[in-house]
Amino acid sequence: MNLSQIKIYRILHIENIPHILENGITHKNSPSANSDFVGIGDVSLIDNRNTRRVHVDNGNTFNTIETITLGDFTPFYFGVKMPMLYVIQQGGNFVEKANKPEDIIYVACSIESIINSDLIYYFSDGHATDFLTTFYNKDRVDQLPLIVDWPSVKMPYWGGQENLDIKRKKQAEFLVQGDIPPDFIIGFGCYNDSAKQKLMEFGIDKELVKVIPNAYY
Repeated sequence: MNLSQIKIYRILHIENIPHILENGITHKNSPSANSDFVGIGDVSLIDNRNTRRVHVDNGNTFNTIETITLGDFTPFYFGVKMPMLYVIQQGGNFVEKANKPEDIIYVACSIESIINSDLIYYFSDGHATDFLTTFYNKDRVDQLPLIVDWPSVKMPYWGGQENLDIKRKKQAEFLVQGDIPPDFIIGFGCYNDSAKQKLMEFGIDKELVKVIPNAYY
């Protein structure tokens, strides 16, 4: 696997898509942020990330290069059907309400286009709030295909105490600072044809929309 083959994914409520088509994927603190943003995430985790500072050390625990605050960045996953999606669909924890799968959209971006831009980015080898996770900057991006544990990212089963590290590595993240222009988006994933039709009504070319029910619970 090389960088040109890697996609990153962000899951969002379908009602946020028109704003994204016009403004891109905007950070919550951006002047272009969506004032009518429909949230689907765990509000306690979002609050935690707003103040959570992590060390970027490129795999050398004794040599912190810099420290960043997670909330300053927009997080993406390297795969689909993440543990957080389960909670978003089922409700519970600090997710305010369960969300129907047809209301949840995957927005896919090319990692290569971000790397070749002026955007600031970092990546991790696991869930960003886990103390076992290591963070990397652009100096190690060429090794990203080797650093991310792809079998864990693609693992369909992650429950149970015996799978805690698989669950952590499955949720490796790509963090991007600032707003991501709409032309960085390379596709949309949805649950069914009804959701696809709604995306097309927003003006998205049908060739950019993929129905992927197996990416949902």
